[in-house]
Amino acid sequence: MAEVTVKKSGGKETEALARRRGLETPFLGGNLFQLNPFALMRRLTEEMDRVFTGTAAEVDVWAPAIEVKQEGGRFLVSAELPGLKKEDVKVQVTGDALILEGERKQEKEEKREGYYRSERSYGRFYRSIPLPEGANLDKASAEFTDGVLEVAIPVPESKQQTREIPVADAPKIKSAGG
Repeated sequence: MAEVTVKKSGGKETEALARRRGLETPFLGGNLFQLNPFALMRRLTEEMDRVFTGTAAEVDVWAPAIEVKQEGGRFLVSAELPGLKKEDVKVQVTGDALILEGERKQEKEEKREGYYRSERSYGRFYRSIPLPEGANLDKASAEFTDGVLEVAIPVPESKQQTREIPVADAPKIKSAGG
């Protein structure tokens, strides 16, 4: 709570503790009336930037973008892993799935006149991608270049038969009154 000096009209000065509700702002770090307006604006701007850039949301939860396709007798998986190194990624194949997992650790420091800011962001990911039947796991390969992981697994060519299925309108339900 804030301490306030109270002066009586008779000229005698008496110090008293005055508890003022609503003036303490833990979010902004102090009493609202004692903050420098420029520091207040800088703090609000930093907090808004933090909220809208997603820094807090990136901690713990992260799912890298992946693309899966089958062409030319190969099952191809491409995963975007920005900021990671080859050592941060683990690729495994089981009888029926390709498993990609790893951990991202980002540390950011910023020093300017009057303040110091340090942020750390950690996020684990685990993706299990079903493999097509007949995938040759012994000849699977993986390459990591510029933050992009590419996995290729030979699969037998299959002649897929496609058939278009017509989409019908749903029957309308008659109301009870009519």
